[in-house]
Amino acid sequence: MTTITRFSQLSGPRQALLRLCQALNFGSVYSLDVQGGDPVFESNPLVLYDLKLDANEGSRPEMATGDFELTQEVRRLLVKLDEIQDGWIERIEVRAGIPRRMAVEAFHKGTRQ
Repeated sequence: MTTITRFSQLSGPRQALLRLCQALNFGSVYSLDVQGGDPVFESNPLVLYDLKLDANEGSRPEMATGDFELTQEVRRLLVKLDEIQDGWIERIEVRAGIPRRMAVEAFHKGTRQ
């Protein structure tokens, strides 16, 4: 198994998710479908921005580059996407453009209708 460590190694949908997190900077992504381990944006996940009105928080420096090394949090998110395969992420919390926390629907095989 090859370990993915760079942005350029990600699938298109995974790159899109990471770019969404970077553009969001602070906030949350809600109701994200996952199919085959990749995020699906056709269902239009809800994106809520958390804006500080007393300061400019700036953007991620990686937004201006085509390739960069993935943070540990992003690599952990990728592992979770691989584990979910086909499912639903209730929420991804983003801080400073990096996915920091997530809430995932959990069910046991054969119990979900």
